[in-house]
Amino acid sequence: MEYKTLEKIYYSSPNDYEKIYLERYNGDYTHRLHFDIGGNKAFFIVTPDIQKKMLGIQRMDKTVSRLCAQLPGKAIEQFTKRCLIDELVLTNSIEGVSSTRREMYDVLEGMGRGEAKKRFTGLTQKYIMLQRGEGIRLETCEDIRKIYDELVLPEVTEEDPKNAPDGVLFRKDSVSVCSGTQKEIHRGLYPERKIISSMESALEYLNDESEELLLRTAVFHYLLGYIHPFYDGNGRLNRFISSCMMAKELEPVSGYRLSYTIKENLGDYNNAFKVCNRPQNKGDLTPFVEMFISVIEKSMSALRDALEKRSALLTHYSLNIGSLPDADSEIIYELYSVLIQARLFSENGVSMGELCAHLNRSGETVRKKLAVVKNSGLLITKTVKREKFYGIDLELIDNFIAYNARQAQE
Repeated sequence: MEYKTLEKIYYSSPNDYEKIYLERYNGDYTHRLHFDIGGNKAFFIVTPDIQKKMLGIQRMDKTVSRLCAQLPGKAIEQFTKRCLIDELVLTNSIEGVSSTRREMYDVLEGMGRGEAKKRFTGLTQKYIMLQRGEGIRLETCEDIRKIYDELVLPEVTEEDPKNAPDGVLFRKDSVSVCSGTQKEIHRGLYPERKIISSMESALEYLNDESEELLLRTAVFHYLLGYIHPFYDGNGRLNRFISSCMMAKELEPVSGYRLSYTIKENLGDYNNAFKVCNRPQNKGDLTPFVEMFISVIEKSMSALRDALEKRSALLTHYSLNIGSLPDADSEIIYELYSVLIQARLFSENGVSMGELCAHLNRSGETVRKKLAVVKNSGLLITKTVKREKFYGIDLELIDNFIAYNARQAQE
């Protein structure tokens, strides 16, 4: 059953509005916060829909965990990097910050080689910490500022130095969130002392372990957006913190799907903020919590489906390697296996160095075997920054499998 917002009740049933508000605020399933939204105490209700979605998220997480355990470690590593690049590009895109997959891939590879810092290095480093399970403090206003400085400040000041935080910790002047037509849709809290006190209240709730972590994640996401502590970069900061919280409860790779799903549901996401900001809604955050839990559910569903599909394809192609040209050679058979895995899970393919390490063969030997695969027409080669990466033509493999099946029937 759809949860009717207090704003709708205000217009459709004005005589019942105050009574319904008090029933909701004082209800047995109501969670009340020490936080004001436009002069009203914030609260939300854990509706049956929210409960159902949270159970679904937990079930899907178990499936994702099982798939991650079953798949080859290198495949999960490659897939995670691919998801990370998606997340980095899309968290920038939502804010109107231009970045490409190639640019983010170069940042990742450059960090691995110890190269000098590039644009978006801080953003990338922070997201990698989630994958490694490294703890990120989210307890004080100083922690929020530290994350902001490392995550987005270099890019914010590069675009406009005036957007650097100019208060003790946050901004000291007012700021508005505007629509595409420059209509003000929200004004962040002001002055800075109010930002600080409100952030302290929000962080207190975020760290309240008596509450379900996913509920805390959803509520804090709204509260940080409402506070809007910085002139620019609030959205990227907010999505990172949500990813950080999700990685504590769910498989770490789940934190690399959030921006993708928000981007796909941006209308609902923005509307939920607007609804909860309006005075007629009297601090009821239930619409936002419902929307955000739904975003996490969709994110987990897409992640599970992507892994299940790739796992099934990996099994399918692995079982049919024997039907490929020259697969009677042990090293060619193993090479096919690595190339199939790279094609299914990696961003660009597998490098010569990775092939040599996996096959435990010299570069000269691997090059000779790659030539054999190339002669069969199956090899795919991609050059990125003068380095070659290798994969395999899965469509052509399907043709080989179909041909061999027909031959077997004749």
